[in-house]
Amino acid sequence: MGTRTVRLNAACELKLEEVCKRTGLSVSEVLRRGIEAYAASVDQSAETPYEVFSRLDLGPGGYAVAPAREAKQAVARVIRRKHNR
Repeated sequence: MGTRTVRLNAACELKLEEVCKRTGLSVSEVLRRGIEAYAASVDQSAETPYEVFSRLDLGPGGYAVAPAREAKQAVARVIRRKHNR
């Protein structure tokens, strides 16, 4: 079992205290249940940001030409193509 340190802003701290008071659960149990609930809501097959933005119509000059991990090579290709090299 791991131990984590979490920083909460004042609003979240108040919400956490309120949930603990209303449910009678400990802080640890409330956080565990929150993590489980969030994990269940996350879609594991979600698209990558590149897949989402490559479908967007951003107008001239706004289209994604490559994933971020290939940005340097893509910029070089675009520049070569622009200058007909």
